[in-house]
Amino acid sequence: MSRFSWFNAVSLTLGFAFLYIPMIILVIFSFNESKLVTVWAGFSTKWYGELLANEAFLDAAWVTLRVAVFSSTLATVLGTAAAYVLIRSGRFFGRTLFSGMIYAPLVMPEVITGLSLLLLFIGIGLERGVLTIVLAHTTFSMCYVSVVVSSRLATFDKSLEEAALDLGCSSAQAFRLVTLPIIAPAVISGWLLAFTLSLDDLVIASFATGPSATTLPIKIFSAVRLGVSPEINALSTIMIAIVTVGVITASLLSKRKLVREREEEFMAARS
Repeated sequence: MSRFSWFNAVSLTLGFAFLYIPMIILVIFSFNESKLVTVWAGFSTKWYGELLANEAFLDAAWVTLRVAVFSSTLATVLGTAAAYVLIRSGRFFGRTLFSGMIYAPLVMPEVITGLSLLLLFIGIGLERGVLTIVLAHTTFSMCYVSVVVSSRLATFDKSLEEAALDLGCSSAQAFRLVTLPIIAPAVISGWLLAFTLSLDDLVIASFATGPSATTLPIKIFSAVRLGVSPEINALSTIMIAIVTVGVITASLLSKRKLVREREEEFMAARS
């Protein structure tokens, strides 16, 4: 029985149109000659040149990349350690509290998280800047890493670790040589998720930032409040292009890996 119906086709078309037509319009108007984003005056790439000459946007982009790299790396280390403790340590005193504290940022409103961190930074006298943004992003993104890595550790064959221990490895060596390579895809996925969340965050960063550091989402939001400029369209188009290239590259690599694995299985079956 075919599941295709006109209702499904129309619903799917409307859903994709709602998601992607605004992006297509944005990309088209990033090549608009006119300074007015709603009036088409001819094809031009001058706004990309204006964007590359805008030091404020470039500085914000550089701050955003630094914060994303440092916070996602720190979140991956802490989230992986927390996931390992939850899955491998069994029941211990305070496990429920520890688990709740890790997963709390998943359901906590970002405004509450940002305000709490702001009060913390003010209370300890820490000057707000890049460091406070990194700490804030690490706080809310490590729980996502922990969830991803925990799901992989839960299905991990623990007998492999036990075999390594029986062969003379220490606990640290067994984790580094056996466990970590196997759960590496989950760790990398967690890092990429934390990196994306950091790039996209506006609410928490607005509480944790100071005059010495402005992230790109905050800069774009501040600029949009005064009116959408063609430079913002150009910047958004560049970001869309980077994401598109990344998704296509990841899909091709995944497909190539799957084809290689099937070829190896076929050759092994023939031999």
